[in-house]
Amino acid sequence: MQRVHAIFLILIITLIFWRFLAAPVFAQEVVIDTTVLLKARVIAVSESPQKALPGVSISSETQMISVELLEGERKGTTVSIFNDYLPFSEGDLLYVLHTTNPIDGIDTYAVSEPYRLPALLLFFVLFILVVFAVGGKQGIRGLAALAGGLALIGSFLLPGIIAGYSPVLVSVIVASLISILGSYVTHGFNKTTSSAVLGMVATILFTGALAFLAVHLTRLTGLYSEDAVYLNFDTKGTIDLQGLLLGSIIIGLLGGLYDAAIGQAAAVDELRSVAPHLPRTVIYRRAVRIGREHIGALVNTLAIAYVGAALPLILLFYNSASGSTLSHLNQEVFATEIIRTLVGSIGLVLAVPLTTVIAVWMLFPKKEEASAEVLKQEEKLLSRIGHTHSHT
Repeated sequence: MQRVHAIFLILIITLIFWRFLAAPVFAQEVVIDTTVLLKARVIAVSESPQKALPGVSISSETQMISVELLEGERKGTTVSIFNDYLPFSEGDLLYVLHTTNPIDGIDTYAVSEPYRLPALLLFFVLFILVVFAVGGKQGIRGLAALAGGLALIGSFLLPGIIAGYSPVLVSVIVASLISILGSYVTHGFNKTTSSAVLGMVATILFTGALAFLAVHLTRLTGLYSEDAVYLNFDTKGTIDLQGLLLGSIIIGLLGGLYDAAIGQAAAVDELRSVAPHLPRTVIYRRAVRIGREHIGALVNTLAIAYVGAALPLILLFYNSASGSTLSHLNQEVFATEIIRTLVGSIGLVLAVPLTTVIAVWMLFPKKEEASAEVLKQEEKLLSRIGHTHSHT
């Protein structure tokens, strides 16, 4: 019995002093490797035979390349790197990833990316020249609006989300500011532009509420891609990924929304100039008739754009033998894109009547209606035009 008591006492003492006994062993400071990207130039290439990737029946071309570092503390140093990313030739520029272990001081180098900036700059200049040559002053205004929108995203949207503010709130505010800035810079300060701006802001608010409902009903987490997972780890879970998904739906809506709202406001303005005698209800119906021709193209453009962006993923699941089509569609990676497409398309469709109502209210003063006979003749003429158009 005394032996049992002695053992029990030893166990209690061990538990009490465990953290002190274990501290020197387990409480070691975690030291993170330091990594930096450095620009380099290939000075020599040694071809190697193709190497089979482990676990799959695919082989990859490999090289041993010697590169000269063009920046950093070791600028001018030559290092050898094993390369199985993509083939390089002598003289090629690239970025290498320099990793240093702070404990033992060992340096390792790996190929990161080829140097693409000159090609990117070439196409950027080409884009500006084409816009200027075809669009003239209006094209330059469009570029200024684009620059302003990107500045708002870089100055408010990204820092706001990283700082912990609601991604939905920040996205709605920035999307509204982009709509206001882009519209007035491109089309000037007038009632037509103002009606389009109000239509876009109303559509953004409605689409945000609809996206919130859709994301919660489908129980999307926002962890639908590797980027989202890495962001979650990098920010230690401080960002609301569901809210970020909602914000991405709202921001992604802007391109098509701008086109739809401006087009409807301009259509109402044109009807006002050629038929100022018509009442608001008739102008609304005729402007919406014009908008219907635009809706199909907008919805098709948005849906096909999302399919194009997700084409590798679609092919991966299309070629997969496991699971049915419905089970694939139920996966979050697909459900997210479906919700993104459907909610965005609903927003674009509703932008037509919303903007039309606002434009008619702002551009058309209330007045006496035209005679019933005049309205009947004009409706008859419009029906003939529509009938001819549908069979061409």
